[in-house]
Amino acid sequence: MKKIRLSGSDAAFAAVVYGLAAVSILIVIYPLYFIVVASLSEPSAVTNGKVWLLPSGFTLDGYKALIEYQSIWIGYRNTIFYTLAGTAWALIVNIPASYALSRKDLPLRVPLTFYYLFVMFFSGGLIPTYLLVKELGLFDSWLVLIVPFSVSIYNIIVARTYFSTSIPSDMLDAAQIDGCGNLKFFFSIILPLSKPIIAVLALWTAVGIWNSYFNALIYLQDKGKMPLQIILRNILITNQMTSSMGTGEAAQVALRQANLIRYAAIIVSTLPIMCFYPFVQKHFNQGVMIGAVKG
Repeated sequence: MKKIRLSGSDAAFAAVVYGLAAVSILIVIYPLYFIVVASLSEPSAVTNGKVWLLPSGFTLDGYKALIEYQSIWIGYRNTIFYTLAGTAWALIVNIPASYALSRKDLPLRVPLTFYYLFVMFFSGGLIPTYLLVKELGLFDSWLVLIVPFSVSIYNIIVARTYFSTSIPSDMLDAAQIDGCGNLKFFFSIILPLSKPIIAVLALWTAVGIWNSYFNALIYLQDKGKMPLQIILRNILITNQMTSSMGTGEAAQVALRQANLIRYAAIIVSTLPIMCFYPFVQKHFNQGVMIGAVKG
C-alpha cells in the first residue's frame, strides 16, 4: 500500500497541528504527573522548586499517614456506594426522559423541552432546595446524595439529540407493524443501540458524584455517611490547624506531614475514578460527537 505524499504546505500544516496537539497534551498531563511526583518527594524539595521530572528525597510518608486514618476507608466505602447507586439511578431517570423528548409524537413536546431548558438556567436556590429535602425526609439519609440531584438537564438534552439523530423513525414504524409496543421497543432496540451515549452519561455522572462534596457538606451530619471528599477535606484542615498551632520542631514536623498528605490525598481521591475511564473510552468519542449534533 502506497503512502500518500504530502506537499510542502500540507506537511508544514500537519507539523504545526501535531506540534500544537503535543503541547496541549503536555499542558494537560504534566500537572497530573507533577502531583504524583510531589506526593513521593520531600515537601522541602517541592517548596524549593527542585521537583520537576523525578521525585527528590523519595518518601511514602504521605500515603502512610493518610492510610492510618480509619475514616478514610469509611469514606471510600460511602463514595463507592454513592457513585454506583447514584450513577445507576441517574441513568434510570435521564435516559427514558431524553428518549421521550426525542419522540416527535410526544404530546406537548415543545413546551416540555422549553420547561427543561428553563429550569437548567434558573433554579430555586439553596434555601428552597434545603427545605424541600428536609420536608421529604431525606435530610441526613443515604438517599440524599442519590435521589434529589439525579436529574441532569444537560445530560438529557445531549441524550435527546443522540436519539433524534441516531435512531431512524422508520425503525419504530417497522417494530410497530410487527406488534412491538413502546416499552418493548425501548428496552429491546433503543437501549442496545445506545451504548455510546449511555457510557458517556455514566462517566460524566460517576465523575460528578465522586468529586462532589458540597451536597454532603450541606445535607449530611452523620460522620458514618460522609463521602471520601469530605473526609479528606477534614483531614487536610486538621493537619493544617495542627501545623499552624504548634511551635518549634513539633510545628515543623506537623507542617511536613500536612504537605505530604495534601498531595497524597489528591492521588488517593482521583486515581480510582481515572481507572474507570478506559472501560468506557471506546464509546466515549462516538457518544459525545453524535450527542453534540443539533437535533
